[in-house]
Amino acid sequence: MKGQELQFYNYHVWANQRIFSHLKGLPQDIYHKEVKNVFSSVSEVLGHIYATDTTWLSVMSGYSFDEIIKSGKQLRENIKGKSIGEMEMMFLNLSEQFKAFFDHQDNLDQLVFCAHPNFGQLETNLFELIQHVVNHGTYHRGNITAMLRQMGYPGVMTDYVAYLYAMKVSNS
Repeated sequence: MKGQELQFYNYHVWANQRIFSHLKGLPQDIYHKEVKNVFSSVSEVLGHIYATDTTWLSVMSGYSFDEIIKSGKQLRENIKGKSIGEMEMMFLNLSEQFKAFFDHQDNLDQLVFCAHPNFGQLETNLFELIQHVVNHGTYHRGNITAMLRQMGYPGVMTDYVAYLYAMKVSNS
C-alpha cells in the first residue's frame, strides 16, 4: 500500500476489526437481535457497510452502475443470516481486495468517472472515493454503538484518534 495517503483506509479496516472483536465478546444473540433504530439489527448495519464498500471498490475498478446493481442484489442476499465470524472473514477478504487494488495504483489523484442512475455523472478521484468509504463506515459504526447501548451493552471506541494512538503504540 502506498504511504500516508491510504492511512484513512487502514483506519477503516482497524475500526471495523475493533467492532468485530467487541461483538464477539458480547452475547451472540445481540448480533441478529431486532431493535428499533435506523437498521433493524447490528448484522444489518454490518451487511450494509460491507455491501457499500464492495460497491465503491467496483466503482473504483471501473464497473458500471448497471453491473454493480445486478451483482449487488445477489450480494445482499448472500449476506443475510451470516454469523459474526463469517462477516468478519468477508470484511477481511474485502480489505485484501482493496489493498491489492491500491497496490496497482500509481496515482490516487487519478480521475474516476461515476455515472449513477439517480445522481448523474460525477468526476472525482480515487482518494475522494476512499474518503467516502471511510466516512460512510464511521457513520454506521456509530449506529452500531447506539444500538448496543440501546440493548444495554457498551460500545467500543473507534475514533480516528484512537487509531492514531494504537498505531503509535504498535510502532514503538
